Formats: sequence, structure tokens, C-alpha cells
Amino acid sequence: MTVEQNATRVDADRLAAAARSILACPAEVQLVVDGVDDITAGIDDADRAVLTMEDAEGRPVFACPTGSALAMAGMEGRSALLTVASGLGRPGAASRTASLTLSGRLETTGQETCGCCEEVQAVVTLHVNFVLLSRDDAPGSQFRVPLPAFDSPAHTLNRGYLQRSVEHTNSSHQDELRRAVATMSDTRLADVIGVALRDLDPAGVDLEWVDTNGAHRRRIDFPERAASPYELGEMLRDGLHAGLC
Repeated sequence: MTVEQNATRVDADRLAAAARSILACPAEVQLVVDGVDDITAGIDDADRAVLTMEDAEGRPVFACPTGSALAMAGMEGRSALLTVASGLGRPGAASRTASLTLSGRLETTGQETCGCCEEVQAVVTLHVNFVLLSRDDAPGSQFRVPLPAFDSPAHTLNRGYLQRSVEHTNSSHQDELRRAVATMSDTRLADVIGVALRDLDPAGVDLEWVDTNGAHRRRIDFPERAASPYELGEMLRDGLHAGLC
């Protein structure tokens, strides 16, 4: 059975939702560029082992030194093939057996300043023209994802984006989370040992924490379903009653 025949048997929206989730939550990315032997040329040795990619509403975006091979490939509009291994769920989960293959054309679309070293970096975007979703544990399970469905803003708050949002908040905003819990539970801040968000979705989030009295869990329901990352962030901040940055 061909890729195209497979795709006609699976709902396009479900395929697109799965694909966008993997793109937003990668475990590993590999980029091959037409005519470029070493895509890491011009990148410091310390950064070569990891190719960092961000998902900009379905568009893979890379940041790299302005004189690097990747930046030059973007300026030349070279064709590229991107492979993304799923980082969805916990290690060993069935969702980790999926992968995404995207092809398209690179374009250097701007510059940004690195927040760590103040170095100016080139922003390189992959304009996608083909998307293939695969199950690595099931040979032959490949599905071509229709581009209109893949590009749909309906998949902005996908599973991968929500997972990455929770992971970032839990790891980088622990102090703010502890203050939020101390305020809402009328507990001394020093008695709040640890806090974690769980099961974030557009309608709400579960808040778990441990204090000197034991473990607790509370569901926070948003006043309405969030329709964008901005709305999700605002409702999450309001729900926690603390100014998360």
C-alpha cells in the first residue's frame, strides 16, 4: 500500500495534530541540506552535537551564527530534509516510537540576539512542502500529512506544545509556582517544598504540590477554552493568582 493510499484512510486532522505535536516536542532533530556536506560548519564545537530547532506555528526555525554553513544555505534557498524523533510522553512510551520527516526550502528570515552571550545569530526557516508521519515500531506505517491540515491554526495548542509548556514552567519557574501555591493555599512559603503542573490543556491545568502537611492536588479550570498560546499563558497566570513571567 502506498503512502498516498494510507493517508486517505486516516483522518487528515488527526494526522496533522500528531505531526504538529511531534514538531513542537522533539527528542532529536537531524537536518540534511542539499549540496552541504557539513551543516555544522561555522558552529562552535560545543554546540555541534545538538541541532536546536523551534516550532513557529508549524514552521521549523533554527538559530545559528551568521557566517555558518546553515545560515549560508538559508541565504541560498537550498532544499533540505528534516527528520524529527518524537519526544511526546515519557521515555519508553509508545508515542516515542513516532517520527516526522519534512522537506522544503531553507530561507534566512532574520536575525536575533542570543540571550546567553549577546551574539547576533541568523534565523533560518524551513518552508515545508512535504510532511510524512511514521511509526518506527511498525514498518510500513507511513502517512503523508496534507499540508492544509498541517498548517491549520487549529493545531497551535497541540499536545507537544502543551507538554513543552509544562516542562518549561516546572523546571524554570519553580519559585513562582511555590509562591502561587503559598498564596492560594494560605501556606507559609517556606512550608511549600515543591510544585508541578500536570495535564495542561486549553480548558485548565492540574496543580500538584508537596508541603509539610503532605501531597495535594487541585484542578484549575479556565473561564473559557484558550485559543492561542497568548490566551493560554494569560489564563494560566490568572488561575495561579501569581505573576508568572
